[in-house]
Amino acid sequence: MEESVLDRGKKAVKEALPGALKTCWWLIKVTTGISLAILLLKFFNILPWFSNLIQPLFDLAGLPGEAALAYVTGYFVNVYSAIAVIATLDLDIRAITILSVMILCSHNIITETAVQKKTGSSAIRMILIRTISAFFLGFTLNLIMPGEPVRQAASGLSEAPAISVLLKDWFYSTGEVIIKMTVLIITLSVMQRLLSEFGVIRWISKALRPLMTLFGLPAKCSFLWIIANILGLAYGAAVMIDEYNRGKVSKREIDLLNHHIGISHSNLEDLLLLASVGGMFLWMLLSRWVVSCLLVWELRLEMAIRKKYLPLSVN
Repeated sequence: MEESVLDRGKKAVKEALPGALKTCWWLIKVTTGISLAILLLKFFNILPWFSNLIQPLFDLAGLPGEAALAYVTGYFVNVYSAIAVIATLDLDIRAITILSVMILCSHNIITETAVQKKTGSSAIRMILIRTISAFFLGFTLNLIMPGEPVRQAASGLSEAPAISVLLKDWFYSTGEVIIKMTVLIITLSVMQRLLSEFGVIRWISKALRPLMTLFGLPAKCSFLWIIANILGLAYGAAVMIDEYNRGKVSKREIDLLNHHIGISHSNLEDLLLLASVGGMFLWMLLSRWVVSCLLVWELRLEMAIRKKYLPLSVN
């Protein structure tokens, strides 16, 4: 006797919840630990010190020294934190766009790298690719975008807020992130199982096949590509990990996807947020699409060479 639509839906939800809750707990531990570490970096004024250290690189990107603090904050924390710093800087639209592209390439690097490692990609490779791509795009955009670079002296180190203030901010901001993350992960996991159960994912994969082909990505990665582009890596972690663990996508396929979405993800909320402070939408989106596309096709070539010359070492 065939299962009813309701029974199939209940079964999908029941199957989705254990994995979603497990991923939530893992991400909560990662997020809490990282945010506490960042709190200590802020308290001991290490982030501004590091920003001043890498200031010469920002000169090459046509950005003032204080822009380094926005980048470093986004690199270790998230886009929201970087925007808070950008709002305090006197930058023109060109500079904000270049800085935004760099932040979008490599924000929240520790948490998001942990997610990509859990789905089979090399953590070191992901960090190197995202960081190098951020500066490559910064240098390139400075050369090709109309307008003049912004030149300003780097700001000095400021006094860190009191630890009580930092702890209070950390408690509320981390709590908000954890609640949002838990709700979204469970919702996404259930939705993914339901869409898979009723064949919607197969339809999505078919509809997006031409775009995936252009990007060098397998069609079966299209749903995960949508999730990463709408919600990002951290919030889409449960779905990505579940698809990988269930064998819906292979290690090779998820690695190709990770090379693309490492550079180009969260292209809804984060892009709109950065556009709201002056970033130019198309420059921020298309520049990262170009680089992510090049990275995927380079990896496909690398895989083909390994398969040809080292057939025994390739899964």
